[in-house]
Amino acid sequence: MHKIDNKCLNHPWVEGVFRNTTRFFAIFVFILLAAILVSLVIGSWDSLREFGIAFLWTNEWDPVQNQYGALVPIVGTLISAGIALLIAVPISLGIATFLTELAPDWLKRPIGTAVEMLAAIPSIIYGMWALFVFVPLFQEYVQPHLIDILGDIPLIGALFSGAPFGIGLFTAGLVLGIMIIPFIASVMRDVFSVVPPMLKESAYGLGSTTWEVIWKIVLPYTKTGVIGSIMLGLGRALGETMAVTFVIGNAFTLPDSIFSPSTSIASAIANEFNESGGLQKSALMELGLILFLITTIVLSASRLLIMRMTQKEGKK
Repeated sequence: MHKIDNKCLNHPWVEGVFRNTTRFFAIFVFILLAAILVSLVIGSWDSLREFGIAFLWTNEWDPVQNQYGALVPIVGTLISAGIALLIAVPISLGIATFLTELAPDWLKRPIGTAVEMLAAIPSIIYGMWALFVFVPLFQEYVQPHLIDILGDIPLIGALFSGAPFGIGLFTAGLVLGIMIIPFIASVMRDVFSVVPPMLKESAYGLGSTTWEVIWKIVLPYTKTGVIGSIMLGLGRALGETMAVTFVIGNAFTLPDSIFSPSTSIASAIANEFNESGGLQKSALMELGLILFLITTIVLSASRLLIMRMTQKEGKK
């Protein structure tokens, strides 16, 4: 029976079916992306025709007057995601370094499991925790001190001005940073683990510190994976909905500082899509199209960065 099965598996038509099936699965990814893009364009066609390219830099959002613009959600999305990366990347690098280089064996598994469990927590739980626990503490104890200490510093003081609402762009960015830490840290830990031990042992043998080994050996060896982990976290931050909706303030106003209430593309869609219709719904669909394009641009930029880094290494 075993020999008969092997003969069947070695038959030319089996190989043909296998090749065509795998080819279809690969092509299906592009078909799915194209279908999403087409559906977004069709859904946002009325808005595209009504507002044109000016939709991107118009900051008015007035459902009563049927006037819509994407500037405020775009700015809110980019600022909150940028704050999230500034917070998450150093912390994730520290976690990955500790787990691969410094932690004893008995501690690696519990910490690694805890990090992965953070990724499994639903986003709405993060949002509820931030709104009912973190926002009051931040409003009363953290934000007033940051405004007093940093608000008068030239050049950067304007970023930390305003009233201590507790909610706003910085709070949303901080929550997003906490949410994407598990994704970035887990991937960094995995790629750090594939560095040949001989390279690190040689560096340690020459007197290098742990920081020098990470900076000069591990990071250059795993740069593709590290950039990929950061892009994974950025993609999650750009598209996050519920957690941001709870704490960003949902105000269609350009922010005066990082503490100002604002909105993001995802939170704007979540708040208004169920009650929208006509031109408003089309404008929300166009916001989704813009988010799709932003994500595509970010991914393309990361690939170009990796290609340029690889080319520079080849020239050396």
